[in-house]
Amino acid sequence: MISRTVASLLPLALFALSAFAATPADESSAPPSDPPKKPDLAVYPPEINLGSARDFQSFVAVLMRDDGITEDASDRVIWRIADPAKVKREGFKLLPVADGKTELVAEYLGTEVRIPVTVSNATAKPPISFTNDVMPVLTRSGCNTGSCHGAARGKDGFRLSLFGFDPQGDYQRITREIGVRRVNLARPEESLFLKKAIGSVPHTGGKLFETDSDYYATILEWLSNGAVADATDPKPPTVDSVSIYPPQAVIEGEGATQRFVAVARYSDGTTRDVTRLAAFTSNNSGTADIDDVGVVTAGRRGEAFVMARFDTHTVGSQVLALPADLQYTPPEISGNYIDQLVGKKLQQLRILPSGLCSDEEFIRRATIDITGLLPTEKEYADFVADPAPDKRAALIDRLLERKEFSEIWAMKFAQLLMIKSTNQVSYKSAFLYANWLTDKFARNVPMDQMVRDLLTSTGGTFNSPATNFYEIERDTLKTAENVAQVFMGIRTQCAQCHNHPFDRWTMNDYYGFASFFSQIGRKGAEDYRERVIYNRGGGEINHLVTGKPVPPTFLGGESPDTRGKDRREVVAKWLTSPENPYFATSIANRVWAHYMGVGLVDEVDDIRVSNPPSNPELFDKLGEKLIEYNFDFRRLVRDICTSQAYQRSSETNETNAHDHRNYAHAVIRRIPAESLLDCICQVTEAPDKFNGLPVGARAVQIADGRTSNYFLTTFGRAPRDTVCECEASTDPSLSQALHLLNGSSVSQKVANGNKVKNWMEKEGLSEQQVLDRIYIRCLARRPSREELDQLMPQITAAENKAAALEDIFWAVLNSREFVFNH
Repeated sequence: MISRTVASLLPLALFALSAFAATPADESSAPPSDPPKKPDLAVYPPEINLGSARDFQSFVAVLMRDDGITEDASDRVIWRIADPAKVKREGFKLLPVADGKTELVAEYLGTEVRIPVTVSNATAKPPISFTNDVMPVLTRSGCNTGSCHGAARGKDGFRLSLFGFDPQGDYQRITREIGVRRVNLARPEESLFLKKAIGSVPHTGGKLFETDSDYYATILEWLSNGAVADATDPKPPTVDSVSIYPPQAVIEGEGATQRFVAVARYSDGTTRDVTRLAAFTSNNSGTADIDDVGVVTAGRRGEAFVMARFDTHTVGSQVLALPADLQYTPPEISGNYIDQLVGKKLQQLRILPSGLCSDEEFIRRATIDITGLLPTEKEYADFVADPAPDKRAALIDRLLERKEFSEIWAMKFAQLLMIKSTNQVSYKSAFLYANWLTDKFARNVPMDQMVRDLLTSTGGTFNSPATNFYEIERDTLKTAENVAQVFMGIRTQCAQCHNHPFDRWTMNDYYGFASFFSQIGRKGAEDYRERVIYNRGGGEINHLVTGKPVPPTFLGGESPDTRGKDRREVVAKWLTSPENPYFATSIANRVWAHYMGVGLVDEVDDIRVSNPPSNPELFDKLGEKLIEYNFDFRRLVRDICTSQAYQRSSETNETNAHDHRNYAHAVIRRIPAESLLDCICQVTEAPDKFNGLPVGARAVQIADGRTSNYFLTTFGRAPRDTVCECEASTDPSLSQALHLLNGSSVSQKVANGNKVKNWMEKEGLSEQQVLDRIYIRCLARRPSREELDQLMPQITAAENKAAALEDIFWAVLNSREFVFNH
């Protein structure tokens, strides 16, 4: 490994002005100095709507410093209301007074921000709604979580739907199950439903809120008014979206705080401050802990994502926490759009990137990543000797044109599509299916077209191999889950039995999306091994709770007209459309993870609000670029591999040693099982024989997922049982090390290839030349002076020099430097 030299920071030169350099006449003739820069102040939410006498809205002011640090400036701002007759202010909260429009004005050191305020129905006090008022209190208090009454069998004889996915059922269980004990309309304050929550009677869940809280007042008023159910016509407005403000915070100093505000927007156009009703969480409480009322407190240096869940919606905001008075000189950002966005994030975190890797490291890294092979001796020599400044970009272009690039990606998607022979899928079907996939990548068919061809495929599994997608998985619900996970990175499985606890997906979303695949027909063909896939034109999926069919509905979208159409064609067109917010970013994230070692969203097939991208701007940009390139992901690969972010050294510095998500240095990763075996076969020239393939075929070319050997299984080859990316493991293990040391895969190949003897006897190479060749073939570098000083005396002293060199060959193949891509 080539060591990296860290450039020293140049001190800033200070120039003193002479007290005698200017006379009063000079001062009067000098140009005026620039006026001081006004503070960058923002107020959230950007607009306020108050729709009833019950309504209110909290707000927060955020100051952004020149160095990117944000501060909660709410208590430093001078607040005033343009027309006090319309609203009144209580602390950092606005309440309605009279209908009309006005503005909330914030002033700070010369900066003024005006927030429009609209008030309507200022004197109206709508009745408490069970769905929109009581249910949020239950969710906020944790009553319907999986550890409490939201469990499958409930708790202590009382069951609620998990996170409130079934309000009608919850209403029945609360008001009808045990009569007056749970709900006492004659004396509402004596209702068991309320007394347990305030802890006045024994309650396994403990005390949930006080008698002087808004939560108590809401439930008591509902009970006092007769515990009335919500009208069914019209139904209460539903929550369309939830926003959390500010959208990002960069907090300096341990213990610094930042208030957050959550606002819900309903289907009738109204908004509501739900900060006191949302459930706040943090994915890294050690860096940014958030309390029940939305106040974040900074901890140790790092980044976190704070989330607010209300109704079926979960939204989040990125929080960066930095030490106070951190000395940092930001480096100049250069490179392509990837480097600009990566550099911007590193500057926010005050992280210095590692330098670029050496030519030796680059050619090995890029060749393995793009082709799954090692560079040849000639490729290595030509590249290292090439003085051209653009030789790295030229290398990437050459590698992308090789057939091995297509085979790598065909193998990766064969894993995701679970291509293998089973009791219901013949070997011939699996082989044809794999060849169909490889042909698509070899001809550089755009990814969107490939997916449309796959999802809309019709005919026999021999004549139309893509139809095997519907033969490998015949269960309708599983098929829909697989489509969402493979092509959008969304795991919908949780929403089959209840609303997703960590994402926006509801049971309606789940069954609505599954309905697109409910009319797939299957029948036999002339050959008993073949099946025919067709559109039946009928068949529905029933909702688990209502027992009724759910019309086909796009995830997070509308219900299209599918009458007289093949529903798969409708969903395939939507899924691959540039307007789909999930497809392009998901595919781009998979590509990014392959070359960078870790996805912007990690794991790559678990994209959800509560698992956000480490660099949201770059995540979106890569998706936009893939669309711009008409889904030709070769161009996206070129962008990634020619970026400075990809070319960085794996050696770290003090600022980035503990960073694994922001690409300040290269991630060291083990070579995948198939490519590792191919590399061993390549350097030893001792090929393997796989079932159904000729001698010399590579492991990445295996069509049938059932075909394997001990080496591939030990090193984590995907069994292709599920569509999860995690099936293909690159985690090192003891069994792998033992197999390399004691197994036949390496030692026999070194002996069978007979390379060392041929180099010495047929080509007449010296011992050091052979040693150089071993290192170049395996590690894409020459041995260091230290290695030569250790190895050459041992070779010279050996009676059988060829055997000694074969031992070194074996040792290099067992080294971490060979097994890992760095």
